[in-house]
Amino acid sequence: MCSSRWEWCLALELLLLPSVLLEMNTQDLDVTAVSGSNVSLCVSNLPSIYKQLTWFNTTKQKLLEWEPGKVKYFDTKSRNRITFDPQSSALNISDVREEDSNTYLVRILKEGGTEHEWRIHLRVLDPVPNPCINIEKKKEMDNCYLTLTCMAESQSAVKYTWYDDSRLLSQELEGNVLNITVNSQNYSNSYTCQVKNPVSAKNSTVHFSKLCEQAPSLAVAWIASWLVVLAPSLNVLLLT
Repeated sequence: MCSSRWEWCLALELLLLPSVLLEMNTQDLDVTAVSGSNVSLCVSNLPSIYKQLTWFNTTKQKLLEWEPGKVKYFDTKSRNRITFDPQSSALNISDVREEDSNTYLVRILKEGGTEHEWRIHLRVLDPVPNPCINIEKKKEMDNCYLTLTCMAESQSAVKYTWYDDSRLLSQELEGNVLNITVNSQNYSNSYTCQVKNPVSAKNSTVHFSKLCEQAPSLAVAWIASWLVVLAPSLNVLLLT
């Protein structure tokens, strides 16, 4: 009876062994890149000696295969933008695009026939566009009711953050719409919307000169001042 139980346990261990080895030999890395940049995908703890190395784009599509002294590239959409560095075993991708976002695999075959595999999840994002703020306001008595809408071209993975006079507003106010009641006690000269994703961030700011009265932008104010200075000279030129 004990012998039968021992044989059953041994069989169970043998069944579990391949999955344990696979889990030990598989590692995952995450890389985020901005579109248009050059990316180097590499694993820092690769064994120093192996028989063969293969880079995949997904589990089925081979990108390249390396053996001592030679590299074989496969015909893929990104063929003209990828190179292999034998020193670091890195896969280099130039001018990355959103379509390059994928799971890349590097698989090595050791002399003894053992395979090791690493996965690198590449995510390529465009820089966020310049946002603009739409203002809706209503004044009643001593209060100003503001609705500020931060508008940016459709983007995935975008986060909005609001500031007043360069001070971070409550985390509860995250989102592209800011509804706020302003009075003499909490009056701010400016409100800034920051749009960001994991690779970039851009701001847009609106200014107020008085309660519920929007100040002209710096560019408009500069042009107005320039015209005031230039007006007398223009009059002189016209009279001569």
